[in-house]
Amino acid sequence: MRSAILKTALCAALAGVLLTPPAQATPLPDTFSLPNGFQPEGIEIGPGPFAYFGSRATGSIYRADLRTGKGKIISNGPGTPSLGLKSDDRGRLFVAGGNAGNARVVDLRTGAVLKSYPLATGASFVNDVVLTRDAAWITDSTNPVLYKLPLRHGKLPGQAVTLSLTGALQYADGINVNGIAATPDGKGLLLIQSNTGKLFRADPRTGVTTEVNLGGELLTNGDGLLLNGRKLYVVQNRLNAVAVLHLSHDGTSGRVTGRLTDERFDIPTTVAAFGKRLYLPNARFSTPPTPDTPYDVVSIKR
Repeated sequence: MRSAILKTALCAALAGVLLTPPAQATPLPDTFSLPNGFQPEGIEIGPGPFAYFGSRATGSIYRADLRTGKGKIISNGPGTPSLGLKSDDRGRLFVAGGNAGNARVVDLRTGAVLKSYPLATGASFVNDVVLTRDAAWITDSTNPVLYKLPLRHGKLPGQAVTLSLTGALQYADGINVNGIAATPDGKGLLLIQSNTGKLFRADPRTGVTTEVNLGGELLTNGDGLLLNGRKLYVVQNRLNAVAVLHLSHDGTSGRVTGRLTDERFDIPTTVAAFGKRLYLPNARFSTPPTPDTPYDVVSIKR
């Protein structure tokens, strides 16, 4: 009798579960705020549904939960910029230090600086970073070089290596090499030159550069890069647009297949992906910064 009663109760409970419609997943916010006066530049997403932002003003690192848009400062800055950001699966964030001429590695769990690297003496603008299988590569928009942090078995090196850039890429006045990404085959590095709108491929062994053949198309004001397979997203900051390119496997040629725009863009600088969406921080370069200036992040469909 007891067995029959339990069986009846179980069936009733199961029927209730089957008849109850599944709860709808809460949509992720497509816009969320950063702290007033933060002056964002770089963005990195992951591990997990967390986005990290660097401040041009103080160098602080802010972490936001993409499920809620809420966040907090996890690492207080040194008072100099934090620009390009990339994280690895060891919970480390690699940070380009702008006109401080350095880079540092931050522990995402504690916010502590694990290692700091002086990269340049004199004028410099250490701008962006990409992680490859065995190194972190960092650009300098003032000097025609790349900085390499070799990562043998994931171990942080004692010092950086400087690789001179030669070949087709010629530095001029203004912001030169800005964003950086790997080529689809992983054998080269892609560099966007902001002041000319040209895209280059660099050999990571020699530093020799060749211009990527885009059929005459220019990527004016090119900034952050994001590679997804053979698709390359190029943020064109002051044009408030993201160019979408289809690249050859070796990254020597490509074509622009479209541009993404949004009325919420206010000079976005770079881009990261989560799920089916792209996230871009609005740097608001044309707005004079104050401690009370609002800043935000917008997301768009890929």
